Amino acid sequence: MHSSSSAEPQAKSTSPPNAPPTEAQLTPAEQAASNLETATAFEQAQAEIEIDFSDSTTDPGYDTDTIGSDSSSLASSVHYFRFENGRRYHMFRDGAYNFPNDESEQDREDMKHAMVVNLCGGKLHFAEIGENSQNILDMGTGTGIWAIDMGDLYPGATVIGLDLSPIQPQWVPPSVKFMVDDVESPWLRPLNYFDYIHGRHLSTGIKSWPRLMSRTLDHLKPGGWLELQEIHHFPQCHDGIMPPTHPITQYWELVTAGLSALGVDLSNTLLLADMMRDAGFINVETRIFHIPIGVWPKNKVLKMVGLYFRTILIDGLSSIALGPCTRGLGWKKEQVDVWLIAVRKAYLEGSLHAHMPLYIICGQKPELGVSTTWS
Repeated sequence: MHSSSSAEPQAKSTSPPNAPPTEAQLTPAEQAASNLETATAFEQAQAEIEIDFSDSTTDPGYDTDTIGSDSSSLASSVHYFRFENGRRYHMFRDGAYNFPNDESEQDREDMKHAMVVNLCGGKLHFAEIGENSQNILDMGTGTGIWAIDMGDLYPGATVIGLDLSPIQPQWVPPSVKFMVDDVESPWLRPLNYFDYIHGRHLSTGIKSWPRLMSRTLDHLKPGGWLELQEIHHFPQCHDGIMPPTHPITQYWELVTAGLSALGVDLSNTLLLADMMRDAGFINVETRIFHIPIGVWPKNKVLKMVGLYFRTILIDGLSSIALGPCTRGLGWKKEQVDVWLIAVRKAYLEGSLHAHMPLYIICGQKPELGVSTTWS
């Protein structure tokens, strides 16, 4: 973890260029218009996104090759991390997660949080967990940004963030705690302990979803909720068919193949609701939000969300592909770098109205409890 200074560090900015003004700066008329845009975005994201045909079919170039380095933290980081192909990876349970955790990736993860919250109308969760929840778990907490926001929203609850990497900030609400551990290993907390368990962006790392579902069921209190928020990483064309030869399609097919060779099935997102039911959860409900890639939506909120997502994907081109392609498919880093040139160009092609679906699945543990056979 980074060493703390005498002054509290400033929060990272996750706003893309030309972000809208804050609510405090808006006039009543502007605020009303902003509220309408947000409500419309929430509805369109779950149905049909209106395309902004007034936009140019091309986008300006976007330079994302620079990767920041923090020499002051290098000495301490070697004890917790390892370095591969110029990127930093977790050391605890080495190889369990095939993506980097360095500063560049942390910024990308925080932007993903901002993207999802804006897409979902400002909601951190959809499960009906109630004001009196005492114990909340965030699986794969990453930078801890969701857990910190939940700690602010539910100050009476203890929020635990669990991750393979010790990259969370030290300045957090008093009710928020972070632990380095693997969610696919036996948990330290007792059975029937948590009121609510949350997981987001786990599909790229989980090897046994049925085992994880059963474990979450065992550790939830009767009546407690599990909520998963997972992107189905297979791009779709909003007004047609995504060509199988398109560089973006081929990119995700290769990432999927690489992860499959490493024991991770990226297509499991579509099966999570059924897996919840099979594990013993009841009242399982699924919401689907469409995340635009780029600034093609007409709605201002969705246009901003699309800018977030395109930035996330372009900034993450190398970090997403390196592990699966080099570890899983045996590629050389130089091969990956050359291949990504065409993919980067494809993401900036404004005439493509592409999106990926975000699945939000909630399930409840029966009041009488369920015993499973998983350890």
